[in-house]
Amino acid sequence: MNIEIFSSPGCGKCGHAKVVLSELANEIGGDKINWREVNILEEIDYAVELGVMTTPSIAIDGELIFLITHKAPPYFDNYTIIIL
Repeated sequence: MNIEIFSSPGCGKCGHAKVVLSELANEIGGDKINWREVNILEEIDYAVELGVMTTPSIAIDGELIFLITHKAPPYFDNYTIIIL
């Protein structure tokens, strides 16, 4: 599985998303996931080609997935709820 996270410098939500997704990727099995961080300022043409309109955005196997993240209630132990 190929996962790309699109971010921009200074984006606070991007940093949080990277941490959460990295933890999830490690739980799934790091050897099963190819991880790549994409700075949209450096790769704007690619980001536009996929349809990235905001950061953070995530593509899985070349398909853009739009996410809305919310801080989870305390009983979820610091996980973030991801609504697709």
